[in-house]
Amino acid sequence: MSRQYRNPLVTVDIIIEMPASPKGDAVKGQEPGILLIERRNPPRGWALPGGFVDYGESLETAAVREAMEETSLEVTLLEQFHTYSAPDRDPRHHTVTTVYIGRASGIPKAMDDARNLQVFRKHELPADIVFDHARIIRDYYDYRAFGKKPDSRVPAAESVEPSCS
Repeated sequence: MSRQYRNPLVTVDIIIEMPASPKGDAVKGQEPGILLIERRNPPRGWALPGGFVDYGESLETAAVREAMEETSLEVTLLEQFHTYSAPDRDPRHHTVTTVYIGRASGIPKAMDDARNLQVFRKHELPADIVFDHARIIRDYYDYRAFGKKPDSRVPAAESVEPSCS
């Protein structure tokens, strides 16, 4: 009897820091925003740019590619932020995403899976953010304010007991 194995799908998401001006220029006294896309496909709503990692592709390459495909921007990745893996984070499948923080300037254009896009500042975020991206964005703003990344420790209730076999 053969076993059927199911594995989570690997994805990337990118927090793209953008100047507050629609022209892509920094505006003195205004905090920069982050670029969100309005999804063309279900689940509909606002999301961080991102998508699935192709076979043979690194996470970093996938992040830059997905940003270009959805926003037409060349993004410079600044750092790997955090990995999110809750089985229910995507209603379509079990996915594991690695989130990057990147920067871009210029005028973004909605392409591919993006129906629309917009730069939002912290206090202007839309209500209909899909997946677990509202949590990711909260974690990002906490990181920017306090310098502390999300806790990666496994809560006791989720820890796995060693196998006795």
